[in-house]
Amino acid sequence: MADSTAAAAEPGAPQPHRQHSTREAVLFGGVYGAVLASSMVAALSQYGHTSPAGRRYDALWLLVTAFASALAHGYAHYIAERAPHRRWDALRAMRDEWPLVTAVLPTVFVLAGAGWGWWPPKGLVYPAFLLNLVILFGLGLITARWSARRWPTAILMGLGDALLGMVVVVANALIK
Repeated sequence: MADSTAAAAEPGAPQPHRQHSTREAVLFGGVYGAVLASSMVAALSQYGHTSPAGRRYDALWLLVTAFASALAHGYAHYIAERAPHRRWDALRAMRDEWPLVTAVLPTVFVLAGAGWGWWPPKGLVYPAFLLNLVILFGLGLITARWSARRWPTAILMGLGDALLGMVVVVANALIK
């Protein structure tokens, strides 16, 4: 048997990159990104400066952290599969982590907006925290609806997910 299916089944033959479903990637990245953004804002506000220049720096720092986290997660997926890989699979695995970076962009916008003078640079912890709770609620609601839950149940599940996210962020802030 000389077709490509047989070659892919041979031990040691390069295996195609396991593409995680878009739904899985968006949900994982969205949840992780929202929690990461809230935790970073809490930490940066507690230990950082609340001047406009400080908020621009915080926005940049959050974006760099999101990219670093996405690269680490993509690399972890690449290593965890432990199969022979094709040439660009490592880069594809890291590229698939785009939802994590996308999920922090609203918080980056809030911080950058304060740095550009669109709103006061002090007191951004609570609005950023609320924004990320809304994102977690929305993701919980969407997944519940995708699972064919009725609206009342989906809303409760979204609230539960937002509450769990709040617990994780608060615990993370207290630990640091």
